[in-house]
Amino acid sequence: MADAPAPEATKPVEQPAAATPAAPGGEDVGEAGPSKKALKKAEAKAKKEAEKARRAAEHQASQAAAKAAAGSAEDLAKDSYGPVTPTTKVDSARAHLKDVDASLLGKTIKLRAWVQNSRMQGAKMAFVELREERDWAIQGVVAASAEGTPVSKQMVKWIGAVSLESFVLVEGRVERPLEPVKSVRVSEFELHITKCYVVSRGPEVLGMGLAVSGRPVANFDDEEPSTDAGVEAATKAVEAASLEPGAALPGASMATHLSNPAMHKRSPVQQAIADVRVATRKLFAEYLDAQGFNQFEPPCLIGAASEGGSNVFGLPYFDRQAFLAQSPQFYKQIEIAGGRKRVYCIGPVFRAENSNTPRHMTEFTGLDLEMEIEEDYTEVRDMLERTLLHIFRGLRERCAEQIALIRTVYPSEEFLLPAPGQEVRLTFAEGQALLRAEGPAEYRDASDSEDMSTPQEKALGALIRAKYKTDFYVLDKFPEGARPFYALEDPADPRVTNAYDFFMRGQEILSGGQRIHDPEVLAARIRKKGVDPDSPGIKEYVDVFRSAGVPPHGGGGIGLDRVVAWYLNLPSVHLCSYYPRTPKRLTP
Repeated sequence: MADAPAPEATKPVEQPAAATPAAPGGEDVGEAGPSKKALKKAEAKAKKEAEKARRAAEHQASQAAAKAAAGSAEDLAKDSYGPVTPTTKVDSARAHLKDVDASLLGKTIKLRAWVQNSRMQGAKMAFVELREERDWAIQGVVAASAEGTPVSKQMVKWIGAVSLESFVLVEGRVERPLEPVKSVRVSEFELHITKCYVVSRGPEVLGMGLAVSGRPVANFDDEEPSTDAGVEAATKAVEAASLEPGAALPGASMATHLSNPAMHKRSPVQQAIADVRVATRKLFAEYLDAQGFNQFEPPCLIGAASEGGSNVFGLPYFDRQAFLAQSPQFYKQIEIAGGRKRVYCIGPVFRAENSNTPRHMTEFTGLDLEMEIEEDYTEVRDMLERTLLHIFRGLRERCAEQIALIRTVYPSEEFLLPAPGQEVRLTFAEGQALLRAEGPAEYRDASDSEDMSTPQEKALGALIRAKYKTDFYVLDKFPEGARPFYALEDPADPRVTNAYDFFMRGQEILSGGQRIHDPEVLAARIRKKGVDPDSPGIKEYVDVFRSAGVPPHGGGGIGLDRVVAWYLNLPSVHLCSYYPRTPKRLTP
């Protein structure tokens, strides 16, 4: 095979020109790089993308925050506060505020108390004053933690909104405040609250706030307030609650106090007065028990007007009329006739007297005693005197703290007592002579045969305080015309009786004397007073002395409310009664 012919010389093949890269936005880029226009467009696009990314990040963060907020709405502290339920339980040790001291620092305690005051400090902290009893109160602090436990913001907000005077169950840790808390009695410590449950919620608006109830009573017109007056009192209470610390608060009337009995009684000053009252009653009984007296209970319901007077309350009693006893007098004497040597009783006394004064009530508590006389009626007078001096000295010792608190609201001078062996005992005539000689001009003609008026008593009290340095004294030998039918006339001078009154700060707190124990003498004196000894109630009384021989005896009746009021120098006995009864007041 013949060889194939040789190919032609190969020619270089021309390559097509390389494609020019496209600039962003479709603009061509030359050999020198992107154009200014292309760069601007690229920069604008980058900014747009960055803004889009920023917004996306913000949205994501916002969603995360919302999610976190939604998560915190579940409230990690939700079981540590709220209304108390049957399953609510706080296991911490129970403590009383009066026992809080350095030994409890750092320890968690349980407290039951009233919310006395509260204020928010921002959204994460609140201060709450917690009062347990009387004026024992402590500052509570509730602060939200970053984790939401043990205290959350919701818990702080809820506690800060609890209405005043709500009763709460609280758990907290005892700590030292940065400085003493002047607004509460437990000033050197505070309670860092970790749990709070409302046992009983107070109203949104109090009829009378605690601060107002702790002020001196403005007036003692104890009529029931009208609806408008009640609204006005509530408005004043709200206004008073918003006053700055130290601002003067308005006082409320006695009517407002009695129409708001719970707040009236929560006032520390009223509780202090009640403490003094209880101590007085106890001291009376303790002393007489130690002197061989026997306590008994007289009836309040009787079948005839006692002592023949008209100032008694009558009431239907099945098919006949009954009365409320105006005195346990007859029953004390029956006890003596029954063989008791010395007796006493403590109980209610009723007087149907339309007397609307700061020293009268239609029902009050009487402290009464009766005892056999061996030689002379002064045995009884002196026993009563020693009993009251024991009470006064006991109050000074036992109730010093309460008396000091009461004086911050109702200022008074110290109750002056005579030195032992220097007791002041004047006859009625001697008292009148002193009043005529050294008293106000209007008493220059004071009579020895007529009973004293209240202004006369007060004027004589001021003279005796200045002259003898005592607020407690006895007036003896009262005129016959000023004493009841059972008072024994002085055998040496029938114009006067073996009867006496005791006074505190110039006001009478006790009447007493020797009783007539002979039935014929008693009947004659009853006739002398213009009463029939055979009338209902009187006949039964006289018959006691005819039924058996009765020894000479005497006694006295003390008004408990007056003793407390005049010892503390209060403006009215109504402040000393738990529930005062007057011609205008039968509630609460």
